[in-house]
Amino acid sequence: MGYRNITQPLVWRALHSFCLLLLILFSITSCTNTKRAVYFSGQQTGSFQPPAMEKPVIQNNDLLNITVSSLNPEASAVFNQPGGANNNNNSNSQPTATTTPANGYLVDGEGNIQFPFLGTIKASGMTKDELKDKLTKSLVDKKLLVDPIITVRFLNFKVTVLGEVAHPTVVTVPSESITLLEALGLAGDLTIYAQRDNVLVIRDENGKKLTHRLNLNSTELFSSPYYYLKSNDVVYVEPNKAKVASTSRTNTWLPILFSALSLGVIVADRIIK
Repeated sequence: MGYRNITQPLVWRALHSFCLLLLILFSITSCTNTKRAVYFSGQQTGSFQPPAMEKPVIQNNDLLNITVSSLNPEASAVFNQPGGANNNNNSNSQPTATTTPANGYLVDGEGNIQFPFLGTIKASGMTKDELKDKLTKSLVDKKLLVDPIITVRFLNFKVTVLGEVAHPTVVTVPSESITLLEALGLAGDLTIYAQRDNVLVIRDENGKKLTHRLNLNSTELFSSPYYYLKSNDVVYVEPNKAKVASTSRTNTWLPILFSALSLGVIVADRIIK
């Protein structure tokens, strides 16, 4: 009995110390640098002028909504594709994280659209205004309509947000205007493990893939040409070292620690008995 009375407190003290060590280990692995978790640290009260937003350029595989109106509604109706003229998008619409399909004029692999009575029309490489002026001139020159009013809109303006965000998603943008911060907000914001000083933006530009890295801990974003995102941009947020290290340590040590804890409980139980 004397042996058991002496051994029991020693065993329980050892288990208590082991559990305390385990708690400290998890606390260390979960610690992150709060300075790196803050957006635009050091930004003072004031104002800033964002960079000018470039007009989007039509690319291959874009889906366009083209509506035509004139003093003769019946003559204009033939140029409006079913579903294309009556979509609910407007200039005041807010971006959404949905992928609802829509009818429209598809820009083919050669950059052309097929327009009623005008046939093949080159569209890629042009802005919406340039395509509008081109179609207006063609309709007037061919005497198909008098004083037509044409509007051109993108139906597939979207950006993709991946990585350390709450909800990785493809964001459709009816307003055709979205900032990097808005896109991150629609993806649920960055997680605590996001590497805010190294956010990657991948962009299609003249058939090439361009990459640019942004530091959200500073104010450089406010003057960056990547402040406004373009259609088909991909935003990737990398995990920081804290998550990589904690994941690695957890995967390595957690099974060992639980095995050791289980063994300690079994040994203590047998000693007590």
